Amino acid sequence: MARTELEWIAHLIKCHDSELRHLKELDAYYEGEQALSYMAPELLAELDERVRQVVINWPQLVADSVEERLDVEGFRYTDQPSADADLWAIWQANDLDEQSQQGHLDALVMRRAYAIAGAGDDRRFPLITVESALDVYAEFDPRSRKVAAAVKRWCEEDEQGRKVEHATLYLPDATSWWIKQEGVWVPDPADGRGRDEHGLGVVPVVVIANRARLKRPGGESEFKSVIPLSDAACKIATDMMVSAEYHATPRRVAFGFGEEDFQDEQGRRVSAFSRIIGRMWATEKNRKEDGADVVQFDEASLSNFHETLNQLAKLVASLAGLPPHFLGFSSDNPASAEGIKSAEARLVKRAERRQRAWGGAWEQVMRLALRIRDGHWSEEARSLETVWRDASTPTMAQAADAAVKKYTAKITPLRQTREDLGYTAAQIARMEQEDHEAAQDAMQRLLTGDFAALASGVKPGPSGPPEGEPEPVPAGG
Repeated sequence: MARTELEWIAHLIKCHDSELRHLKELDAYYEGEQALSYMAPELLAELDERVRQVVINWPQLVADSVEERLDVEGFRYTDQPSADADLWAIWQANDLDEQSQQGHLDALVMRRAYAIAGAGDDRRFPLITVESALDVYAEFDPRSRKVAAAVKRWCEEDEQGRKVEHATLYLPDATSWWIKQEGVWVPDPADGRGRDEHGLGVVPVVVIANRARLKRPGGESEFKSVIPLSDAACKIATDMMVSAEYHATPRRVAFGFGEEDFQDEQGRRVSAFSRIIGRMWATEKNRKEDGADVVQFDEASLSNFHETLNQLAKLVASLAGLPPHFLGFSSDNPASAEGIKSAEARLVKRAERRQRAWGGAWEQVMRLALRIRDGHWSEEARSLETVWRDASTPTMAQAADAAVKKYTAKITPLRQTREDLGYTAAQIARMEQEDHEAAQDAMQRLLTGDFAALASGVKPGPSGPPEGEPEPVPAGG
């Protein structure tokens, strides 16, 4: 049974509300603002504000380690050797260099992010925005597994300072804008855009889902397996600080002393801090006559906390595919380049998996952009390919050696060799222009018979051969 637009609004917002709490919790874990786990309420009440939670932000490390390897460098058609300039112009016009990175990070943290395409102010460049899962929710069609409808929500303040809820409903053939008045969603009369009957046939919202599965097309957070270990590490680190506060300093018990005995040379009472960690106590009282005595207990060792944290770090490295040196594990002998590459193999493979899945999402976004710009679906765009930067971290010498060997063996052309070396599209275009100019110069020297300049690499002057040399004799003259 088909839903009306008002029913879609109510349904999508209800589904979004049901997961907002968990999404905000995941966001708090990335920012290191999560609540302290495993701590007894009685201990929290006793510590009050004296000991704050120690946050070991492993979730942030897990997300950043993958995101740092996800850089889009262009889009290429199957029959084109290089990235398409028009598509890259659309990408740059929407500042997607920055927004795509933010979207990738949000997808790793909060299961998914969204990209929304629409008409822009300039008809040459459709508008593409990357949205947070905290603001947007999309529902999938169970038959086609494509987005059936989506909603974007936000709040604004009116002239009286009251918060007003707004929403945009995205359907396959229309986009509409809504406002909540007296608890009821109604079409927004103040929105200048009105209703957009775009007739695309698809919802202009693309889901960038992390670790999507057949039964979970909305994805899963990269933190799922790491959060329990992170909570445990924060608890252990906080306990270590509590122990350092109460037990790491040697404790003393004084018998036969009064308050008047804890004074400095000027007769002023010493602070409690000085009594606890003072280097020396002096008194005229003695054990035999006054019963004065001081007993010092051995300080507590914190090594058990260190060993527990190290064990938890190893578990995180194993589950998240992180190299040991990412978590501070090192040996006396520095790892070799091959050893580092081997340790990063699982992390690189994880990044490459995201490139494949999210490359399809960005290709879908660019197909939508072309449809909005040109007014029809492009058959060529069906074979679109996202160009990603190499997710591995080879040394410059390794990358150059491999690229040159493949070029020498005629496995790859010159342009692909330059792409493998990490040069940007603009840098490659400049190199090709210089190559073209050099070829023209060489041809001009051949035509003018300037073989000496050709051999030496000297460019000919604008009006003939270098000054001081005779004019070339025409052939047959």
